[in-house]
Amino acid sequence: MAAKKGQTFNRYSEETKTEAVRLYLEEGYSYAQVKNQLGIKSSTRIRNWINKHNAGESFEDYRGRWNKKHFSSHEEENTYLKAQIEYLKKQNPNLHGEGCWLKSKDSK
Repeated sequence: MAAKKGQTFNRYSEETKTEAVRLYLEEGYSYAQVKNQLGIKSSTRIRNWINKHNAGESFEDYRGRWNKKHFSSHEEENTYLKAQIEYLKKQNPNLHGEGCWLKSKDSK
């Protein structure tokens, strides 16, 4: 489902997520009861948190941080980025071959 213009999204703390899971699993609350108790808008979120908990996954939210790694040096970051480029070249061989728009006209 796509977001609608002007729609806002709530982000819940790890404590809220943990409490929602606890209320459901340990206290036997229904999704509706957990929603009302903690002010959560969606039962689907609660179900997803429970599934993550049961799978042993973290509640950490990675949205907007997909490529922000922490490197101990510029050399390490450079090596990582070069590996990404090589991977993309292998996945898309036509993007860097003959006639590629990436090549400058002076390089022929």
